Amino acid sequence: MKLHNEDCIVQMQKMIDAGIQVDSVVTDPPYELGFMGKSWDSTGIAFQKETWELAYQLLKPGGYLLSFGGSRTYHRMAVAIEDAGFEIRDQLMWLYGSGFPKSHNIGKAVDKLQGNEREDLGEYEPFGREGRKSSGKAKFGAKGWETKPKIRLTKGNSEYEGWGTALKPAHEPVVMARKPLAENTVAENVLKHGTGGINVDGCRIPLDGERPPSGSAKRVYKSNQYTDEKTYGTNKTTPESGRYPANVIHDGLEQEWARFFYCAKVSKNERNGGLDGFETKKMGMSNGAQSNGEGYDKGQSIGLNRVIERKNTHPTVKPQVLMKYLCRLVTPKSGTVLDPFMGSGSTGMAAKDEGFDFIGIEQEKEYFEIAKQRIKIISPLNEFFEKD
Repeated sequence: MKLHNEDCIVQMQKMIDAGIQVDSVVTDPPYELGFMGKSWDSTGIAFQKETWELAYQLLKPGGYLLSFGGSRTYHRMAVAIEDAGFEIRDQLMWLYGSGFPKSHNIGKAVDKLQGNEREDLGEYEPFGREGRKSSGKAKFGAKGWETKPKIRLTKGNSEYEGWGTALKPAHEPVVMARKPLAENTVAENVLKHGTGGINVDGCRIPLDGERPPSGSAKRVYKSNQYTDEKTYGTNKTTPESGRYPANVIHDGLEQEWARFFYCAKVSKNERNGGLDGFETKKMGMSNGAQSNGEGYDKGQSIGLNRVIERKNTHPTVKPQVLMKYLCRLVTPKSGTVLDPFMGSGSTGMAAKDEGFDFIGIEQEKEYFEIAKQRIKIISPLNEFFEKD
């Protein structure tokens, strides 16, 4: 396993020059939205043909690429991937119900502009999943036991009251692409290079609706390590033991979704697992408002205004059960997974936990250190990364 604190363009070129090849690429690049004011999320690197050409050269013939994208910018990334020489094989869709709307409250903005007073409706408990009110129970936070803050609601009389600028996010698209085969048939390519297909049986969906899927275990962070809370089936699944994997992944809201792979969004426990010695930092407001250097601006977003405190400061951490599923889907046994946009190391943790080798590249030093520590929990090796 090798982790590189380097620009991915520079490092991938070094790997090409060294003759390195990988079996799959599983990555979560910048969505190029300037998310949370991060400069690395507005460079355009995910839209550059050169980025994916380098990944293309590193992949073995028939090797698969899985790359997350933003719903607003996915198309530009997909075009760059295709222009680099990949075959677009499919689009996976991860559906979830816990997204938070980052919308501009037009009615409130109009009232402010016109100097109109708004009616105070009092404080209300925030709604949770499926429209239920939160329990309001105390939880242990960075400052000790806390109760969930309530939302203060106001109402105006403008004709634009109740209007906004964005929908609640409830899905993330994942491009599935393949480097063209080097042999005449898939069978010949698989036998010669070990790549060209996807692991259908290793990713089947249980018929009885159990979750996670057969062949995996729910990883739970306890006492400075991850442990298997429950094992579902065996790695040797059969058509009778599970449904054929589909291009939809969901978070388990309704019974009829049982035919698809289940994966909820990452929990606070999983996000910060293994980072006991790391400083807890303020991330901003849960409604998307950013720090202005002197405090936190509430802005005009609709939703709950509160500061989020985290040890893992990466804004888009992916859950292990999802990344393990994706690595297992496109990587042959004992294969090597490449993530040129490693972030806080979710793909590396998943790859190692599934028994694959891993090469991760991350330019931001802060995230690189977090990734090292998180991967170390899964793979406690003395020297598992390269110092560049």
